[in-house]
Amino acid sequence: MDPDYPLLAGMVLFLLLAQLNQRSGSPVIAIFNRWLRWLIFAFGGAKAAVELGWTDRPYFIVVLGFFLLWFLLETLYNWLAIHALSVSPLPLFPRFTANSSGEEWPTHHKLLKIRDWLRANGFKQVQALKAEVGPSLYLRVSIYQDAEAKIRAQITFLPQGNGSLSVCFGLSSNTVSGYRYVTDNLYLPFGGFYPENWLVERTPWRRSLAKLVAAHKERLAHGNEMVTPWTTDPLNDLNHQQRELEQINTELGFLFPHAEREEHGKISHEGRYRVWKEYWLLSYFGRSVRY
Repeated sequence: MDPDYPLLAGMVLFLLLAQLNQRSGSPVIAIFNRWLRWLIFAFGGAKAAVELGWTDRPYFIVVLGFFLLWFLLETLYNWLAIHALSVSPLPLFPRFTANSSGEEWPTHHKLLKIRDWLRANGFKQVQALKAEVGPSLYLRVSIYQDAEAKIRAQITFLPQGNGSLSVCFGLSSNTVSGYRYVTDNLYLPFGGFYPENWLVERTPWRRSLAKLVAAHKERLAHGNEMVTPWTTDPLNDLNHQQRELEQINTELGFLFPHAEREEHGKISHEGRYRVWKEYWLLSYFGRSVRY
């Protein structure tokens, strides 16, 4: 078989999946497409280098060289992006307010199915919230609780660069002994520290809300902990979480102290490495770092 055919097929598949993912916003498709892009660069670059006479090394050695070159280029790009985030005015832990605009749930049919599933399984909406993460750019959150108020479901709508929305789920429960079980499928890197009483499990490849709820219930059952009903207001609780996370991550060195942020940015050098590491693992393996 002509080696050009697999390369051409890979390029066509990459373009088709990129178009598909603009509509679906699936992290699973995005992971597959990133690997495909990396391989296209490695094999395509090596083929061009050999045919143009730039090197007389064996073809697969050149492929390995271009494979490593992509890693270095992407690492440089991501470090620059993390630095830009660190020095930007965008809040790392935005404050939420009540969303009374009537736009708490998008009308896309796939997202409406999620709302129907919540209602059919005994979850009721408690509050709709939003946080401004950029000029006229809002992070919208809808909070639901099960019939016993022991599981709080946070449905987060993430705005995408192409104007579409992606949805992520977070489930949380409190126990009598003071632990908070958190199970989510967020695919954005965090890299920071959680409070000691938080037991967090992040599985970004699990996109089904039903399976995520089942996994959360299984964790609670295995933990042999008595779960207490939620009594706090979601808005107050979420903003308290944001303040607590910022304080802990400042104390533990993930963030610079406030007095140093104007000069150095918000994220420390160690923090930037942690964000880069988690971003790379999430981007190519769908795995969150566990420190």
